Amino acid sequence: MSINSAMLAGVSGLITNSSSLAAISDNIANVNTTAYKRNQVNFANVVTAQAVKGRYSSGGVQAVTRQFIGQQGLIQSASSATDLGISGDGFFVVSTKGANLTPADTRVFTRSGSFSVDEDGYLVNDAGLYLQGWHYKDDGSIDISPSDLTKMKSINIRDLGGAVKASSNVIINANLNKNQAVSADIAAYDAAVAGSRMASYADDPLTGVKPDFTIEMNVVDSAGGTHRIAMAFLKADAPAVNTWHAEIYSIPAGDVDSADNDGLIMSGNVAFNPDGTMDLDPLNTTLFADPANPLIALDASGGAQPAWAANLGIEASNITLDLARLTQYASSSVVNSVNPDGATVGTVVGVQVGEDGVVSAVFDNSEIRKIAMIGLATFPNPDGLQPVSGNAYRATIKSGEFAVKQPGTGGAGAIAPSTLEASTVDLSSEFTGLITTQKAYSACSKIITTADQMLDELINIKR
Repeated sequence: MSINSAMLAGVSGLITNSSSLAAISDNIANVNTTAYKRNQVNFANVVTAQAVKGRYSSGGVQAVTRQFIGQQGLIQSASSATDLGISGDGFFVVSTKGANLTPADTRVFTRSGSFSVDEDGYLVNDAGLYLQGWHYKDDGSIDISPSDLTKMKSINIRDLGGAVKASSNVIINANLNKNQAVSADIAAYDAAVAGSRMASYADDPLTGVKPDFTIEMNVVDSAGGTHRIAMAFLKADAPAVNTWHAEIYSIPAGDVDSADNDGLIMSGNVAFNPDGTMDLDPLNTTLFADPANPLIALDASGGAQPAWAANLGIEASNITLDLARLTQYASSSVVNSVNPDGATVGTVVGVQVGEDGVVSAVFDNSEIRKIAMIGLATFPNPDGLQPVSGNAYRATIKSGEFAVKQPGTGGAGAIAPSTLEASTVDLSSEFTGLITTQKAYSACSKIITTADQMLDELINIKR
């Protein structure tokens, strides 16, 4: 009967407009939810077979829910270094727990990058989901897999211990006075004889020969200890023009195990060109085996001399000296700067994330250590993902298989540190939809009341 079908059409209208109201309500409620993707209920008509010619049977309407998961939200500035936005395609891989993660534990995907460090050191977002990444190994490599999520682990920035970096390079900026007078003690100098060296004088001023000029540097060993090493110069007598006797030794001497226990590491000559730059000819500058690559080499504790003292129990050191700024000009001998690298023991004081997804721990000794790389999961059809609680999604047949990629590669977006992706909800559109939905709902209810009145008229015919 056409009146019954009209009533049922009105009921279907009430149901579909109720669904539309629910979607609009969700959108409005999440207008400030980070990276929330709006939903929309579209309407599709239902056509029934017209069994009797000249009579019309209404089919009503059905709701079709559409998700806009692939829509990019506005990237907004944030105050925290661990707030992460994604500019482009991709989703963070997250899990519901941090420690003791197993292959059976659920991994989901989200663009909500409001991460912070919890009490255990894990990066977790506002929904309690733990950020996953490929962790760096001791050799600096990472095991990347585009399809195996078990290769990724929860990122923890505090389970690292201290950070130490042994010195490997020292930049020296200094000048030796070309007009330096030859010392009266030059005749007593003999680098091959203990007690006649500059190193001997540094160890005991009552012995050895006092240098004309000394450059001191502090270096860090493999255990984070600091040691002082000196590079001493004594102007050579004629006819050795533009040549200086040079020694490198430790202060105090006991830090280094040397043949004569005066801390001597190496000795030889350092020569200069007429223009004041260092002569790189190994026949003239004999302090280093290769003057173009000056190197201080100390064996590990207990190793071949020269070596770090046995009681220190530390690894070998190979320290390159950058002497490009060591000159001999006709001005006072002076040390302009000595810049060694290396860092003593430090603790984690912060975290930083690069656009390439590399998460690094920042230590209070200025060291930065790479922890993990964030991978972004991309889908052929992100709008086909299934929403789950916590503003996250689960893969489905409609979404297609995911592929986890390094940020900025293979179509994956870039990570924007200290930003957050805004909700894609437009309040003006939602409130407009709220008005039209309310009117449509009222109209559908009017259909039911009108059909009810017509049925009453039909029933009253008998009276």
